[in-house]
Amino acid sequence: MTTPTPARVRRAIPATALAFLVTMMGTTLPTPLYALYSAELDFTPLTITILFAVYAVGVVGALLAFGRLSDDIGRRPVMVLAVLLAAASALLFLLPPSLPALISARIVSGLGAGLMSGTGTAAIMDLFPAQRRALAGTVAVISNTGGLALGTLVAGMLADAAPSPLQTPYLVHLALCAVALAGLWIWTPRPSRLRRARLRLNGLRIPPYLRGAFVRAVLAAGSGFAVTGVLTAVSALFLARELHLDSHALAGFVVFLAFAGMALGQVIAGRLAPRVALPSGCSGLVLAAATLAWALGASALAPLLAAAAILGLSGGLCLHAALATTVGQVPPAHRGEVSSSFFAGLYAMLAIPAIGVGLLAGAIGLRPAGLVFTAVVAALAATVGVIELLSTRGDGSTVAA
Repeated sequence: MTTPTPARVRRAIPATALAFLVTMMGTTLPTPLYALYSAELDFTPLTITILFAVYAVGVVGALLAFGRLSDDIGRRPVMVLAVLLAAASALLFLLPPSLPALISARIVSGLGAGLMSGTGTAAIMDLFPAQRRALAGTVAVISNTGGLALGTLVAGMLADAAPSPLQTPYLVHLALCAVALAGLWIWTPRPSRLRRARLRLNGLRIPPYLRGAFVRAVLAAGSGFAVTGVLTAVSALFLARELHLDSHALAGFVVFLAFAGMALGQVIAGRLAPRVALPSGCSGLVLAAATLAWALGASALAPLLAAAAILGLSGGLCLHAALATTVGQVPPAHRGEVSSSFFAGLYAMLAIPAIGVGLLAGAIGLRPAGLVFTAVVAALAATVGVIELLSTRGDGSTVAA
Protein backbone atom coordinates (compact mmCIF):
# COMPACT_ATOMS: atom_id res chain seq x y z
CA MET A 1 0.00 0.00 0.00
CA THR A 2 1.30 3.47 -0.83
CA THR A 3 2.03 5.72 2.16
CA PRO A 4 -0.70 8.40 2.19
CA THR A 5 -0.09 11.99 3.24
CA PRO A 6 -1.71 13.21 6.50
CA ALA A 7 -4.25 15.23 4.51
CA ARG A 8 -5.17 12.17 2.45
CA VAL A 9 -5.49 10.06 5.59
CA ARG A 10 -7.95 12.58 7.02
CA ARG A 11 -10.11 11.99 3.95
CA ALA A 12 -9.46 8.26 3.66
CA ILE A 13 -10.79 7.55 7.16
CA PRO A 14 -14.33 8.92 6.55
CA ALA A 15 -14.35 7.45 3.02
CA THR A 16 -13.49 4.02 4.39
CA ALA A 17 -15.96 4.35 7.26
CA LEU A 18 -18.73 5.39 4.85
CA ALA A 19 -18.11 2.39 2.58
CA PHE A 20 -18.16 0.13 5.64
CA LEU A 21 -21.39 1.73 6.91
CA VAL A 22 -23.18 1.61 3.55
CA THR A 23 -22.28 -2.05 2.95
CA MET A 24 -23.53 -3.10 6.39
CA MET A 25 -26.61 -0.90 6.04
CA GLY A 26 -27.72 -2.99 3.08
CA THR A 27 -27.71 -6.16 5.17
CA THR A 28 -30.50 -4.97 7.50
CA LEU A 29 -32.71 -3.19 4.97
CA PRO A 30 -35.01 -6.24 4.62
CA THR A 31 -35.50 -6.62 8.40
CA PRO A 32 -38.61 -4.43 8.88
CA LEU A 33 -39.96 -5.65 5.53
CA TYR A 34 -40.15 -9.33 6.47
CA ALA A 35 -43.79 -9.00 7.53
CA LEU A 36 -44.60 -7.63 4.05
CA TYR A 37 -42.72 -10.46 2.35
CA SER A 38 -44.44 -12.95 4.66
CA ALA A 39 -47.89 -11.64 3.78
CA GLU A 40 -47.20 -11.51 0.05
CA LEU A 41 -45.46 -14.88 -0.26
CA ASP A 42 -47.07 -16.71 2.72
CA PHE A 43 -43.78 -17.28 4.57
CA THR A 44 -43.58 -19.21 7.84
CA PRO A 45 -41.29 -18.12 10.72
CA LEU A 46 -38.86 -20.82 9.59
CA THR A 47 -38.71 -19.31 6.10
CA ILE A 48 -37.95 -15.88 7.55
CA THR A 49 -35.18 -17.18 9.81
CA ILE A 50 -33.68 -19.16 6.93
CA LEU A 51 -33.69 -16.00 4.82
CA PHE A 52 -31.82 -14.30 7.62
CA ALA A 53 -29.43 -17.20 8.14
CA VAL A 54 -28.39 -17.58 4.50
CA TYR A 55 -27.02 -14.06 4.77
CA ALA A 56 -24.76 -15.30 7.57
CA VAL A 57 -23.76 -18.26 5.39
CA GLY A 58 -22.65 -15.79 2.73
CA VAL A 59 -20.68 -13.82 5.32
CA VAL A 60 -18.87 -16.85 6.70
CA GLY A 61 -18.21 -18.20 3.20
CA ALA A 62 -16.61 -14.93 2.14
CA LEU A 63 -14.52 -14.75 5.30
CA LEU A 64 -13.27 -18.31 4.96
CA ALA A 65 -12.56 -18.10 1.23
CA PHE A 66 -11.24 -14.54 1.08
CA GLY A 67 -10.15 -13.83 4.64
CA ARG A 68 -6.55 -13.10 3.59
CA LEU A 69 -7.41 -11.44 0.30
CA SER A 70 -6.90 -7.88 1.53
CA ASP A 71 -3.56 -8.90 3.09
CA ASP A 72 -2.52 -10.14 -0.36
CA ILE A 73 -3.84 -7.50 -2.77
CA GLY A 74 -4.58 -4.51 -0.52
CA ARG A 75 -7.60 -3.18 1.35
CA ARG A 76 -8.96 -0.84 -1.34
CA PRO A 77 -9.78 -3.40 -4.09
CA VAL A 78 -11.55 -5.68 -1.62
CA MET A 79 -13.62 -2.83 -0.20
CA VAL A 80 -14.63 -1.76 -3.71
CA LEU A 81 -15.75 -5.33 -4.44
CA ALA A 82 -17.73 -5.42 -1.18
CA VAL A 83 -19.66 -2.25 -2.07
CA LEU A 84 -20.32 -3.58 -5.58
CA LEU A 85 -21.77 -6.76 -4.07
CA ALA A 86 -23.97 -4.64 -1.78
CA ALA A 87 -25.26 -2.81 -4.85
CA ALA A 88 -25.86 -6.12 -6.65
CA SER A 89 -27.88 -7.33 -3.67
CA ALA A 90 -30.06 -4.21 -3.84
CA LEU A 91 -30.70 -4.86 -7.53
CA LEU A 92 -31.77 -8.44 -6.76
CA PHE A 93 -34.18 -7.17 -4.11
CA LEU A 94 -35.73 -4.92 -6.75
CA LEU A 95 -36.79 -7.96 -8.80
CA PRO A 96 -40.38 -9.21 -8.35
CA PRO A 97 -40.45 -10.85 -4.88
CA SER A 98 -39.91 -14.61 -4.84
CA LEU A 99 -38.13 -16.94 -2.46
CA PRO A 100 -35.25 -17.75 -4.89
CA ALA A 101 -34.67 -14.04 -5.59
CA LEU A 102 -34.68 -13.17 -1.90
CA ILE A 103 -32.31 -16.01 -1.02
CA SER A 104 -29.94 -14.94 -3.81
CA ALA A 105 -30.06 -11.33 -2.65
CA ARG A 106 -29.32 -12.31 0.94
CA ILE A 107 -26.38 -14.52 -0.04
CA VAL A 108 -24.88 -11.76 -2.21
CA SER A 109 -25.41 -9.30 0.63
CA GLY A 110 -23.65 -11.70 2.98
CA LEU A 111 -20.70 -12.04 0.62
CA GLY A 112 -20.31 -8.26 0.53
CA ALA A 113 -20.61 -7.99 4.31
CA GLY A 114 -18.09 -10.80 4.78
CA LEU A 115 -15.54 -9.06 2.61
CA MET A 116 -16.15 -5.71 4.31
CA SER A 117 -16.28 -6.96 7.93
CA GLY A 118 -12.69 -8.13 8.00
CA THR A 119 -11.22 -5.77 5.43
CA GLY A 120 -12.98 -2.62 6.61
CA THR A 121 -11.87 -3.20 10.20
CA ALA A 122 -8.28 -3.84 9.12
CA ALA A 123 -8.30 -0.85 6.73
CA ILE A 124 -9.46 1.58 9.42
CA MET A 125 -6.87 0.28 11.87
CA ASP A 126 -4.17 0.69 9.20
CA LEU A 127 -5.05 4.38 8.83
CA PHE A 128 -4.57 5.20 12.52
CA PRO A 129 -1.19 5.36 14.31
CA ALA A 130 -0.45 2.69 16.90
CA GLN A 131 -1.08 5.02 19.83
CA ARG A 132 -4.64 5.65 18.58
CA ARG A 133 -5.53 2.00 18.04
CA ALA A 134 -8.39 2.16 20.55
CA LEU A 135 -9.99 5.00 18.58
CA ALA A 136 -9.50 3.03 15.37
CA GLY A 137 -11.37 0.07 16.87
CA THR A 138 -14.20 2.36 17.94
CA VAL A 139 -14.49 3.89 14.46
CA ALA A 140 -14.48 0.44 12.86
CA VAL A 141 -17.18 -1.04 15.06
CA ILE A 142 -19.36 2.08 14.96
CA SER A 143 -19.14 1.97 11.15
CA ASN A 144 -20.19 -1.66 11.27
CA THR A 145 -22.98 -1.50 13.85
CA GLY A 146 -24.01 2.02 12.84
CA GLY A 147 -24.68 0.75 9.33
CA LEU A 148 -26.70 -2.16 10.70
CA ALA A 149 -28.74 0.23 12.84
CA LEU A 150 -29.38 2.76 10.07
CA GLY A 151 -30.39 0.09 7.57
CA THR A 152 -33.30 -1.21 9.59
CA LEU A 153 -34.43 2.25 10.74
CA VAL A 154 -34.33 3.84 7.27
CA ALA A 155 -36.06 0.88 5.63
CA GLY A 156 -38.85 0.90 8.23
CA MET A 157 -39.46 4.63 7.87
CA LEU A 158 -39.43 4.48 4.07
CA ALA A 159 -41.75 1.45 4.08
CA ASP A 160 -44.34 3.44 6.03
CA ALA A 161 -43.92 6.69 4.10
CA ALA A 162 -43.12 5.67 0.52
CA PRO A 163 -45.68 4.38 -1.99
CA SER A 164 -43.45 1.42 -2.93
CA PRO A 165 -42.20 -0.03 0.39
CA LEU A 166 -40.49 -3.03 -1.23
CA GLN A 167 -38.57 -0.91 -3.74
CA THR A 168 -37.78 2.52 -2.27
CA PRO A 169 -35.30 1.38 0.43
CA TYR A 170 -33.19 -0.45 -2.13
CA LEU A 171 -33.20 2.48 -4.57
CA VAL A 172 -31.93 4.74 -1.78
CA HIS A 173 -29.27 2.17 -0.95
CA LEU A 174 -28.10 2.01 -4.56
CA ALA A 175 -27.54 5.78 -4.51
CA LEU A 176 -25.54 5.50 -1.27
CA CYS A 177 -23.43 2.71 -2.79
CA ALA A 178 -22.53 5.03 -5.68
CA VAL A 179 -21.39 7.72 -3.23
CA ALA A 180 -19.35 5.19 -1.24
CA LEU A 181 -17.63 3.87 -4.37
CA ALA A 182 -16.69 7.40 -5.40
CA GLY A 183 -15.18 8.05 -1.97
CA LEU A 184 -13.16 4.84 -2.04
CA TRP A 185 -11.90 5.54 -5.54
CA ILE A 186 -10.85 9.12 -4.86
CA TRP A 187 -9.53 9.09 -1.29
CA THR A 188 -8.40 5.64 -0.11
CA PRO A 189 -4.76 4.55 -0.58
CA ARG A 190 -3.99 2.45 -3.63
CA PRO A 191 -1.96 -0.76 -3.22
CA SER A 192 1.73 -0.13 -3.88
CA ARG A 193 1.83 -3.11 -6.22
CA LEU A 194 -0.68 -5.61 -7.52
CA ARG A 195 -0.22 -9.20 -6.45
CA ARG A 196 -2.01 -12.31 -7.54
CA ALA A 197 -5.03 -13.09 -5.38
CA ARG A 198 -4.78 -16.45 -3.67
CA LEU A 199 -7.84 -18.37 -2.51
CA ARG A 200 -7.17 -20.22 0.72
CA LEU A 201 -10.04 -22.55 1.42
CA ASN A 202 -8.21 -24.44 4.18
CA GLY A 203 -9.50 -22.14 6.90
CA LEU A 204 -8.05 -19.16 8.70
CA ARG A 205 -5.25 -19.27 11.25
CA ILE A 206 -4.94 -17.69 14.67
CA PRO A 207 -1.47 -17.12 16.18
CA PRO A 208 -0.89 -19.67 18.97
CA TYR A 209 -0.34 -16.99 21.62
CA LEU A 210 -3.79 -15.53 20.85
CA ARG A 211 -5.94 -18.64 20.73
CA GLY A 212 -7.20 -18.70 24.31
CA ALA A 213 -8.21 -15.05 24.25
CA PHE A 214 -9.64 -15.52 20.75
CA VAL A 215 -12.01 -18.31 21.79
CA ARG A 216 -13.25 -16.37 24.82
CA ALA A 217 -13.68 -13.21 22.74
CA VAL A 218 -15.68 -14.96 20.00
CA LEU A 219 -17.95 -16.71 22.50
CA ALA A 220 -18.63 -13.50 24.42
CA ALA A 221 -19.29 -11.28 21.39
CA GLY A 222 -21.00 -14.16 19.60
CA SER A 223 -23.53 -14.51 22.44
CA GLY A 224 -24.61 -10.94 21.74
CA PHE A 225 -24.73 -11.64 18.01
CA ALA A 226 -26.84 -14.74 18.64
CA VAL A 227 -29.53 -12.82 20.51
CA THR A 228 -29.38 -9.94 18.03
CA GLY A 229 -29.73 -12.36 15.14
CA VAL A 230 -32.94 -13.88 16.45
CA LEU A 231 -34.31 -10.45 17.39
CA THR A 232 -33.55 -9.25 13.86
CA ALA A 233 -35.05 -12.31 12.20
CA VAL A 234 -38.36 -12.55 14.07
CA SER A 235 -39.13 -9.14 15.62
CA ALA A 236 -41.25 -7.94 12.69
CA LEU A 237 -43.34 -11.14 12.77
CA PHE A 238 -43.64 -10.98 16.57
CA LEU A 239 -44.89 -7.40 16.45
CA ALA A 240 -47.38 -8.15 13.67
CA ARG A 241 -48.68 -11.54 14.82
CA GLU A 242 -48.40 -11.44 18.60
CA LEU A 243 -48.79 -7.71 19.37
CA HIS A 244 -50.88 -6.82 16.28
CA LEU A 245 -48.66 -3.81 15.56
CA ASP A 246 -48.15 -3.43 11.81
CA SER A 247 -45.87 -0.36 11.78
CA HIS A 248 -42.75 -1.08 9.72
CA ALA A 249 -41.04 1.90 11.33
CA LEU A 250 -41.62 0.32 14.76
CA ALA A 251 -40.24 -3.01 13.55
CA GLY A 252 -37.18 -1.19 12.27
CA PHE A 253 -36.86 0.81 15.48
CA VAL A 254 -36.70 -2.31 17.67
CA VAL A 255 -33.68 -3.60 15.79
CA PHE A 256 -32.26 -0.07 15.50
CA LEU A 257 -32.23 0.11 19.30
CA ALA A 258 -30.12 -3.03 19.46
CA PHE A 259 -27.54 -1.91 16.91
CA ALA A 260 -27.47 1.70 18.10
CA GLY A 261 -26.94 0.41 21.63
CA MET A 262 -24.14 -1.74 20.30
CA ALA A 263 -22.48 1.34 18.81
CA LEU A 264 -22.83 3.17 22.14
CA GLY A 265 -21.39 0.14 23.90
CA GLN A 266 -18.25 0.48 21.76
CA VAL A 267 -17.75 4.04 22.96
CA ILE A 268 -18.19 3.08 26.61
CA ALA A 269 -15.94 0.03 26.24
CA GLY A 270 -13.20 2.25 24.82
CA ARG A 271 -12.92 3.84 28.28
CA LEU A 272 -12.72 0.48 30.07
CA ALA A 273 -10.07 -2.18 30.26
CA PRO A 274 -11.08 -5.30 28.27
CA ARG A 275 -10.86 -7.38 31.47
CA VAL A 276 -13.67 -5.20 32.85
CA ALA A 277 -15.71 -4.68 29.67
CA LEU A 278 -15.99 -8.34 28.67
CA PRO A 279 -17.43 -9.77 31.93
CA SER A 280 -19.64 -6.68 32.30
CA GLY A 281 -20.99 -7.21 28.80
CA CYS A 282 -21.68 -10.88 29.52
CA SER A 283 -23.63 -9.92 32.67
CA GLY A 284 -25.65 -7.47 30.60
CA LEU A 285 -26.41 -10.17 28.03
CA VAL A 286 -27.90 -12.34 30.78
CA LEU A 287 -30.12 -9.41 31.81
CA ALA A 288 -31.07 -8.76 28.18
CA ALA A 289 -32.06 -12.41 27.68
CA ALA A 290 -34.21 -12.32 30.83
CA THR A 291 -35.92 -9.10 29.67
CA LEU A 292 -36.54 -10.59 26.24
CA ALA A 293 -38.08 -13.65 27.88
CA TRP A 294 -40.38 -11.31 29.82
CA ALA A 295 -41.41 -9.58 26.57
CA LEU A 296 -42.13 -12.89 24.85
CA GLY A 297 -43.97 -14.41 27.78
CA ALA A 298 -46.15 -11.35 28.40
CA SER A 299 -46.51 -10.31 24.73
CA ALA A 300 -45.50 -6.79 25.78
CA LEU A 301 -43.83 -4.02 23.79
CA ALA A 302 -42.06 -2.11 26.59
CA PRO A 303 -39.84 -5.00 27.75
CA LEU A 304 -39.10 -5.84 24.11
CA LEU A 305 -37.73 -2.32 23.59
CA ALA A 306 -35.81 -2.52 26.87
CA ALA A 307 -34.36 -5.91 25.91
CA ALA A 308 -33.18 -4.53 22.56
CA ALA A 309 -31.45 -1.57 24.22
CA ILE A 310 -29.79 -3.66 26.97
CA LEU A 311 -28.78 -6.27 24.41
CA GLY A 312 -27.14 -3.70 22.17
CA LEU A 313 -25.25 -1.97 24.97
CA SER A 314 -23.99 -5.24 26.43
CA GLY A 315 -23.12 -6.69 23.05
CA GLY A 316 -21.18 -3.52 22.26
CA LEU A 317 -19.10 -3.89 25.42
CA CYS A 318 -18.29 -7.47 24.47
CA LEU A 319 -17.57 -6.69 20.83
CA HIS A 320 -15.17 -3.81 21.48
CA ALA A 321 -13.28 -5.72 24.16
CA ALA A 322 -13.16 -8.79 21.92
CA LEU A 323 -11.66 -6.81 19.03
CA ALA A 324 -9.11 -5.19 21.35
CA THR A 325 -7.92 -8.58 22.61
CA THR A 326 -7.77 -10.20 19.15
CA VAL A 327 -7.42 -7.99 16.07
CA GLY A 328 -5.74 -5.24 18.08
CA GLN A 329 -2.96 -7.62 19.18
CA VAL A 330 -1.57 -8.70 15.80
CA PRO A 331 0.74 -6.95 13.30
CA PRO A 332 -0.77 -5.40 10.13
CA ALA A 333 0.41 -8.25 7.88
CA HIS A 334 -1.93 -10.69 9.66
CA ARG A 335 -4.66 -8.27 10.74
CA GLY A 336 -7.01 -9.06 7.84
CA GLU A 337 -6.81 -12.80 8.50
CA VAL A 338 -7.42 -12.52 12.25
CA SER A 339 -10.20 -9.96 11.72
CA SER A 340 -11.89 -12.25 9.20
CA SER A 341 -11.53 -15.25 11.52
CA PHE A 342 -13.11 -13.27 14.34
CA PHE A 343 -16.14 -12.21 12.30
CA ALA A 344 -16.53 -15.71 10.83
CA GLY A 345 -17.00 -17.01 14.36
CA LEU A 346 -19.46 -14.25 15.20
CA TYR A 347 -21.63 -14.79 12.13
CA ALA A 348 -21.65 -18.56 12.62
CA MET A 349 -23.07 -17.93 16.11
CA LEU A 350 -25.58 -15.52 14.59
CA ALA A 351 -26.95 -17.96 12.00
CA ILE A 352 -27.33 -21.24 13.88
CA PRO A 353 -29.62 -20.00 16.70
CA ALA A 354 -31.81 -18.11 14.22
CA ILE A 355 -32.47 -21.30 12.28
CA GLY A 356 -33.02 -23.18 15.54
CA VAL A 357 -35.71 -20.74 16.63
CA GLY A 358 -37.38 -21.03 13.24
CA LEU A 359 -37.46 -24.80 13.51
CA LEU A 360 -38.77 -24.72 17.07
CA ALA A 361 -41.37 -22.09 16.19
CA GLY A 362 -42.88 -24.45 13.63
CA ALA A 363 -43.25 -27.13 16.30
CA ILE A 364 -44.14 -25.24 19.48
CA GLY A 365 -44.83 -21.65 18.40
CA LEU A 366 -42.84 -18.44 18.13
CA ARG A 367 -43.03 -17.37 21.77
CA PRO A 368 -42.06 -20.73 23.36
CA ALA A 369 -39.21 -21.11 20.86
CA GLY A 370 -37.93 -17.68 21.81
CA LEU A 371 -38.11 -18.54 25.51
CA VAL A 372 -36.06 -21.71 24.99
CA PHE A 373 -33.49 -19.74 23.05
CA THR A 374 -33.16 -16.96 25.62
CA ALA A 375 -32.47 -19.52 28.34
CA VAL A 376 -29.69 -21.13 26.29
CA VAL A 377 -28.03 -17.82 25.45
CA ALA A 378 -28.26 -16.57 29.04
CA ALA A 379 -26.50 -19.72 30.22
CA LEU A 380 -23.78 -19.33 27.57
CA ALA A 381 -23.17 -15.66 28.36
CA ALA A 382 -22.99 -16.38 32.10
CA THR A 383 -20.51 -19.21 31.54
CA VAL A 384 -18.26 -17.12 29.31
CA GLY A 385 -18.34 -14.23 31.78
CA VAL A 386 -17.25 -16.48 34.65
CA ILE A 387 -14.47 -18.05 32.56
CA GLU A 388 -13.23 -14.61 31.54
CA LEU A 389 -13.14 -13.44 35.17
CA LEU A 390 -11.21 -16.54 36.21
CA SER A 391 -8.75 -16.21 33.32
CA THR A 392 -7.99 -12.55 34.01
CA ARG A 393 -7.47 -13.24 37.71
CA GLY A 394 -5.18 -16.10 36.80
CA ASP A 395 -2.85 -14.27 34.40
CA GLY A 396 -3.74 -10.56 34.84
CA SER A 397 -4.44 -10.18 31.13
CA THR A 398 -7.12 -10.96 28.59
CA VAL A 399 -4.53 -11.49 25.85
CA ALA A 400 -2.45 -14.37 27.05
CA ALA A 401 -3.64 -17.77 25.98
